[in-house]
Amino acid sequence: MRTKATIAITAVMALLLGWQHLDGGVPAHHLLADPALPALSNWWGLLTLPALAWILLGRIERRRRAAPTAAHGDFAAFTGALVFGAILSLLFTAGQHGATDTMLLVLAVLAVFYPVYRAASVLGFVIGMTWTFGAVLPMIAGGLFAAAGWAIHHGVRFLVSRAMVLRR
Repeated sequence: MRTKATIAITAVMALLLGWQHLDGGVPAHHLLADPALPALSNWWGLLTLPALAWILLGRIERRRRAAPTAAHGDFAAFTGALVFGAILSLLFTAGQHGATDTMLLVLAVLAVFYPVYRAASVLGFVIGMTWTFGAVLPMIAGGLFAAAGWAIHHGVRFLVSRAMVLRR
């Protein structure tokens, strides 16, 4: 599965870049949408997205081997994160910054109850945003959101467990 999915992701990225190249040129995106900061070309996605897919699909496979019943939600997590990333990109492109801020708050609340930091979620999120922002910026954002999601998920659970112990 890992090899076939990585090849498919590479092929889709190559088709996207080919289409962009023929349709006016491959865009570059500035960090934090600030022209004073460096711009990253979408061409980098041909290298980075397959590498990310290979790494994260390996993590997904290891998780499935270690806990087959716990891994049933990977497809749902991937799909949900894919849709979330695509909607976030669409709203950002439409200039709906209030809605994007709200979505990030929803993500933080969701992280309390669901491990949004897992590989399937990160991969879906990055792929969902790649059409709009290339692959590199969503990878950076996905890494930051995964780290924050891990801290929120485990931090809140730790604090709740400590509060329960202290109440006894």
